[in-house]
Amino acid sequence: MGFIALGINHRTAGVEVRERVSFSPEQLPDALQRLRAEAGADEVAILSTCNRTELYCAQEQLDADRLVEWVARFHGMTAEELRRSSYLHQDAGAVNHMMRVAAGLDSMVLGEPQILGQMKDAWQAARTAGTLGPYLDRLFQSTFNMAKQVRTDTAIGENPVSVAFAAVSLARQIFADLRRSTALLIGAGETIALVARHLFEQGVGRIIVANRTLQRAELLSEPLGGQAIVLTQIPDILAECDVVISSTASPLPILGKGAVERALKQRRHKPMFMVDIAVPRDIEPEVGSLADVYLYTVDDLHEVIEENMRSRQGAAEAAERLIELGTGEFMQRLRALAAVDVVRSYRQKAEQARDQELHKALAKLQRGADPEQVMTEMARLLTNKLLHEPSVQLKQMTAQGRIEALALAQELFALGDSAPGNRNTTVQGDS
Repeated sequence: MGFIALGINHRTAGVEVRERVSFSPEQLPDALQRLRAEAGADEVAILSTCNRTELYCAQEQLDADRLVEWVARFHGMTAEELRRSSYLHQDAGAVNHMMRVAAGLDSMVLGEPQILGQMKDAWQAARTAGTLGPYLDRLFQSTFNMAKQVRTDTAIGENPVSVAFAAVSLARQIFADLRRSTALLIGAGETIALVARHLFEQGVGRIIVANRTLQRAELLSEPLGGQAIVLTQIPDILAECDVVISSTASPLPILGKGAVERALKQRRHKPMFMVDIAVPRDIEPEVGSLADVYLYTVDDLHEVIEENMRSRQGAAEAAERLIELGTGEFMQRLRALAAVDVVRSYRQKAEQARDQELHKALAKLQRGADPEQVMTEMARLLTNKLLHEPSVQLKQMTAQGRIEALALAQELFALGDSAPGNRNTTVQGDS
């Protein structure tokens, strides 16, 4: 069974090209069915994210050109356009690539965990559409296991490499149990939305979103079960907040030293963790001089991120070695499965020959033939039937110059140096 991974990603194409070859969730069921029917692949799956679109296919004989032409035709572009921006991996290369993708080694942010969930979605979509098949399913399962092993055995995902996630990770270091903490998020832009999602996933006890317009704050807070307020209400609730993370476009500070001092008195100097992601800053720098306040700026977070990226690079090298081993092991298991299929087919053929000769022998015995003579004749005929086809094939292969077939046959049938006639390169015909 052969594998192909055909794709386009953030390294090979700009967003304007990636948009053209993406598959929406609504398109996927039909696309999977058409891909299998029109591109000549037995088993297919499609992964489509904002950063990549990849086709995974399994079949004994795969035609990469047909896959490229199918994708181009489906999206209304030329095959040449697609070839300029795409990459192709086959067999062990395809296995290695899928494992690297699932482990986050091929992502824009090294080691990011979201891609594994997206690959699981692609597997589920193919399974639902009935286009998965046993070989591609086996490859996906090995890919998921490898991604899990990389996460377990390396530090690839331990350190945050985004501003939003770095802010939340620092909060976790100060407050061991975020479930008892209240977080105030100032602003309602993309960064604050990511911070809110990370805090929600970490199980923070309460989320309050403050914004200039209440409607924007509600849009962000309601799906997370949070509370929305306007900026002018911040002094009223600041004393309740353990975590404050701010990212607005305000030209002037939103939170001053005096307001924080008053909140600390009400909190009886219980620590407050603050992150100012905005440029220009939302929180007056003097706030950082207050006791019981841990204030970080966006520059502090970038230093953390850069250090974490360096640590991830080291972990990535260890992950690459794990994936190389995993690829080899998967291909070895695949070859073993192919051998099982051959053995099963040959066993069925041998059992059919056995049943035929047994049926003849039993008929002769019922007619009163000599049992010893019947058994001897059955053994001779069965031996001839089992050896006839291998003998003919071996003769033909050696006649064609494929001398290695002799060594393979000797190894296959466990014919050692002491085997009768092993020095004779001529294959005797069967009687």
